[in-house]
Amino acid sequence: MRALFLLFPLLLVGCASTPPAVAIRPLDAEHMAFALNGRIAVKYDGEHSSSGMHWTHDADADDILMLAPLGVTVAHLRRDAHGAMLEASGKHYTAQDSDELMQQVLGWHLPLSGLPYWVMALPAPGTAANVEREANGQVRVLRQDGWAIRYTAYATPAADSLPQRMTMQREKLEIRLVVDEWQVK
Repeated sequence: MRALFLLFPLLLVGCASTPPAVAIRPLDAEHMAFALNGRIAVKYDGEHSSSGMHWTHDADADDILMLAPLGVTVAHLRRDAHGAMLEASGKHYTAQDSDELMQQVLGWHLPLSGLPYWVMALPAPGTAANVEREANGQVRVLRQDGWAIRYTAYATPAADSLPQRMTMQREKLEIRLVVDEWQVK
């Protein structure tokens, strides 16, 4: 009996150190909210850049921080019902549309109208999409609005697992995203 009593704290410690469950895609994608931490690399017109990324998204707003290796903010994009604001190189820029704003300031843009869906391996509503799947049901390639999104790694083999690595391509632009941490709300 005493041996069981001594093992009980060890079992609790073992349970406490179990890794957190991997988030799955929400069933109600229209009202999804999430936060992710990861890394982004952009190739555009012969130029290459990369940064850390922290993105908080809900149905009404986006807040995206792009960070240099030591955690210094490279760019900060906020979008809500009132428009978009981008802070980069110590300057503030505003516009009604985040895609237009990023194009003007950075020369390329994250497609924020479809991106919240695409990072979850879902087609965005409202336009036609072509989806190729793996045998286990996971999306391998999603094509929509002129973009080709290739998914190369998922958190688990389950069909509803969230992607961890993806490459988005359109014309001269290639965006690679590696998600290190998901938080689905």
